[in-house]
Amino acid sequence: MNYADAVRLLYSLGNEIKTAKLGLDRIERLLAELGSPHRAGRFVHVAGTNGKGSTCALIESGLRAAGLRTGLYTSPHLVEPTERIRIDGAPVSTEYFAEACLTVHEAAERLLSAGVLECHPTYFETVTAMAFVLFRRFRVDISVLEVGLGGRLDATNVVEPELAVITPVDFDHEAFLGKSLEAIASEKAGILKRGAMALFAPQRPEVAPILAAHATAAGVVPVEASGWAIQDAELHALGNRFTVTGRQTLRIECPLAGEHQLTNAVTAVAALELIGIRAEAIESGMRRARWPGRLERIAQHPDLFLDGAHNPAGARALAAYIRRFHAGRRVWLVYGAMRDKAVEEMAGILAPVAGRVILTAPAQTRSVRPEILLESFDHPCARAAANLDEALAMTREAEPGDVIFITGSLFLVGEARARFVQ
Repeated sequence: MNYADAVRLLYSLGNEIKTAKLGLDRIERLLAELGSPHRAGRFVHVAGTNGKGSTCALIESGLRAAGLRTGLYTSPHLVEPTERIRIDGAPVSTEYFAEACLTVHEAAERLLSAGVLECHPTYFETVTAMAFVLFRRFRVDISVLEVGLGGRLDATNVVEPELAVITPVDFDHEAFLGKSLEAIASEKAGILKRGAMALFAPQRPEVAPILAAHATAAGVVPVEASGWAIQDAELHALGNRFTVTGRQTLRIECPLAGEHQLTNAVTAVAALELIGIRAEAIESGMRRARWPGRLERIAQHPDLFLDGAHNPAGARALAAYIRRFHAGRRVWLVYGAMRDKAVEEMAGILAPVAGRVILTAPAQTRSVRPEILLESFDHPCARAAANLDEALAMTREAEPGDVIFITGSLFLVGEARARFVQ
């Protein structure tokens, strides 16, 4: 099996959200057939609605700066599936990715033939198993795992983590996780396990007591990231600097932009201190962290940013960033979304901060048609573009002092990144 074959196999299993099958039975049987690679090594497990990818990236960078060999598992990818599985900060090679895919697929086929499984593991389950296989193969010291969907029944929840982290919980994927914040928080809290440390980022008032109750039920005494005090914060358009005092006092330079990244960075600092990482490694790791596609500037004159604001909380963070750092500039918004997203709510958040709006569709079967998006955006300068290329052609009208944001679906962000970043 080569890389192209591996990617075709994964895509043949169906869209990872649309065909999601929550539950741990399949992944546990699959991993047992593979020799239980998820029982090897140390893990930091991160759930939440927003900021969990950024928090994972920051934690992994700090662990790597401390001299540890790291694994990082995140989703979705922007351009290539190899991005989901990283060793020492770099995506695994296409060769290793294909090798792991074949190993996992053959194990699944054996279980299917024996009648142990009724269907092949899903896309996400397969890639999750591949990550565990590769982390064991490369003998990583510690791996950071981002939950894919929810937490309690997510395929990553087979591990016994050293530390469980829950980033801010908000509305998203209600069809799977429940219609209330309480229900969603309960699913996220499913990663808490007796014997593991737990860390909670600052939460909405409705969420905090739900997480606390689940921690008590699990026999866990959580640590609150709000106990790490921020001082002398300097927020800039391309990153933040601040002093944080927890178990030690650190001067942090975080290259991830947006005020919301303060919460993610402090949560990551707290996680690293709980694990026992020394101050200089935390500071160095934060400074070197990267998380593409999240308020990432990829061009200038005019400035062009990519930001995967794919739910209302993400849209609010983007709107706040635009108001704070780009007031007085003409803002171009290139937006596309999937059908399972709260488009009308996001339109109401983003339209007021945009001078020009271009509504388009990622090259995905689940994308909302631009003409449908046009009905949701109450904006006098909104136009529809059939695809990203057509949308980018429209942005050529932008002047050097303008700023363009390509946002909404991470699929759209990934398409744009593939065009601009080599």
